[in-house]
Amino acid sequence: MKQLIVKIIENKKVAEQFYKMRVESSYLAKNSKPGQFVEVGCSDKYDPLLRRPLGVHRILKGSIELLYEVVGKGTELLSKKKAGAFLDIIGPLGNGFNLNAKRYPLNAILIAGGIGVAPLVALAESLAFSVERIAYRKKTKIYVLMGAKSKYHILCESDFKKIGCEVRVSTEDGSKGKKGLISEALEDLLYAKRYPLNATIYACGPVGMLKTVAKLAAERRIQCQVSLEERMACGVGVCLGCPVETVSGYKMVCKDGPVFDAKEIAW
Repeated sequence: MKQLIVKIIENKKVAEQFYKMRVESSYLAKNSKPGQFVEVGCSDKYDPLLRRPLGVHRILKGSIELLYEVVGKGTELLSKKKAGAFLDIIGPLGNGFNLNAKRYPLNAILIAGGIGVAPLVALAESLAFSVERIAYRKKTKIYVLMGAKSKYHILCESDFKKIGCEVRVSTEDGSKGKKGLISEALEDLLYAKRYPLNATIYACGPVGMLKTVAKLAAERRIQCQVSLEERMACGVGVCLGCPVETVSGYKMVCKDGPVFDAKEIAW
């Protein structure tokens, strides 16, 4: 972890209220792992005072990408920044997804609820191009289940397809893909005849969705990792502002997570 001044290479609108920013940093590119995040200073002034936590969206050569939604003053200020400007960033922070092939099966089901898709593109790329997966390319598969309120909130579908993932989309209003909740799409997949039983679930999204996903994974005895969405003010566990109850007591999402084994969480 370092505090860095990084140059913005690109900051563009990709959908309604959603932006993708690429920043130049060889340090972040070399040290970031899927599921980790950075704390971004949105202004050179004292308002807003707190940084904004943004998940690492993609890890590139000499740079990383951040995908974010404009939901308040801080992210609105970020959306107005132009290429060539500089940002004050602390990172990478937190614990990311565990990709240990000896512990977690290579077949993967990635589940994204809304902006929860942000860290899953980096994860899909890491899974697809891992040494272990390349060695067993014909025997492994990556499913991506994407859910949102409407088609206007479905992000990164083409990115996942380029990686080689099988993508299934659900929207609550039925405007794209199958109408319904993403948890219903997961249930359909898990109980399909051709479902690969030896798989790992990786999920990021609203806590209600994660709770249902964890329940389904437990019923099917499937390994499951969840990335929790919390307001992480400091990013290092000092402010104690992002507690989550686990089976072994309270932990800080920013320091001990944001990725946890689903069995750890006291849902």
